[in-house]
Amino acid sequence: MSPRLSVNIDHVATLRQARVGREPEPVAAALAAQSAGCAGITVHLRADRRHIQDRDLRVLKEVLSLPLNVECAATPEAMESVIGPKPHMVTLVPETREELTTTGGLDAIFLQAPLRQIIRELKASDIRVSLFLDPSREQVMMAAKLEADAVELNTGVYSDLPFGSDPSLELGRIRDTAKRAANLGLRVLAGHGLSLRNVGQIAAIPEIEELNIGHSIIARAVFVGMERAVQEMLSAMGAMNGAGAAP
Repeated sequence: MSPRLSVNIDHVATLRQARVGREPEPVAAALAAQSAGCAGITVHLRADRRHIQDRDLRVLKEVLSLPLNVECAATPEAMESVIGPKPHMVTLVPETREELTTTGGLDAIFLQAPLRQIIRELKASDIRVSLFLDPSREQVMMAAKLEADAVELNTGVYSDLPFGSDPSLELGRIRDTAKRAANLGLRVLAGHGLSLRNVGQIAAIPEIEELNIGHSIIARAVFVGMERAVQEMLSAMGAMNGAGAAP
């Protein structure tokens, strides 16, 4: 059984914010993805509001019939913005203003004290909590100790492997960590840099319940439309038959 797909629509908002205008409308993109059969919508509310805006969270929560997952930094300021709209889940991610996109996982071990407080605050508001982590046994063990509901394993290193290279080492790390997380009672998600070309072997990992994919789908949608781009990704996620193409 293939994992669910949550579509990240950040970069529809990136295009809108290029002119600080009204289009393209990220909410319309979310509704098109919903119609195409995805299982959730993901957005990243950054401190600098470079793409998704507070207004987007409110409208998405009102109109979607799917779970809304909001990525944000593990800061009090971010909590002020996300607790009000009450998304289905908040995924805590590392964030710096200089980065183009999230490049690595949280260090849950180093940040355990502030994370514990933020996780408690979110759970008190009946919001599920996921931690975006590099595939590491020690990190997922800390996530379990902090009583997170889920972990999202960073597939960035796997996704960035040169074409034709052997992915077995990185896939082994992801598989091992996914199994450990599931054994600890955590829901296992994954994402970052996944595309039609490389998603199959990640989707074939049985412990992974959901993939969060954005940039590749939005880039494809420029040429074929949102609904077809989502359907193509869903097909690629279910097409793994044991071997699959290397990244």
